Amino acid sequence: MGHREDLLEGAKRCLLEKGFVRTTARDIVKESGTNLASIGYHYGSKDKLLADAYVSLVEDLSGAFDPGAGVSKGVAPGSLERFQEVWSNIIRTMREPGSLWHLSMEIVVMGDKLPEVRDHLARAQREAGRGIIPLLMGGREEDVTDDDIDSVGMFYNTLMTGLIAQWTFDPATAPDADQLTEGLRRVMEAAARSAG
Repeated sequence: MGHREDLLEGAKRCLLEKGFVRTTARDIVKESGTNLASIGYHYGSKDKLLADAYVSLVEDLSGAFDPGAGVSKGVAPGSLERFQEVWSNIIRTMREPGSLWHLSMEIVVMGDKLPEVRDHLARAQREAGRGIIPLLMGGREEDVTDDDIDSVGMFYNTLMTGLIAQWTFDPATAPDADQLTEGLRRVMEAAARSAG
């Protein structure tokens, strides 16, 4: 690995151990075995490096969301069953000790102290919407339109952020996938009644 990759891996370890606010450039350098100048050269700033490290952590974890990670064969894309199983996979990652999702809440709460990290992650959130749509609705990521991202993707991102907040605040009362699915089913039924 080169310095760029070493820095990214070191920053990931620092984030999981200390979070965004408490991680210093010196922590990253110590953890990565590189030097301070490497951060600026490869990433421009410590905050940009931390944002990239967070995105990389989420990407590493996103395989656990995939329908193949626990979805029954034959579950139709876009169905309530698919919704339930994908969200069950996502929630499983929130239950794990040391869940990286706590870092998301740190950005929500402390984002004004880390504007470069917040801004970078806000842009990355759009791509997260592009990635989650095929998991739930089927299809290919490259076929997801901007309109899909601005509607369905934002709906799923909002659901994800709310879940992260609830699981961080009080895991004992946070909803599980069954509750989310039942809530969605009732909303869909009410919408169908009002349309008919």
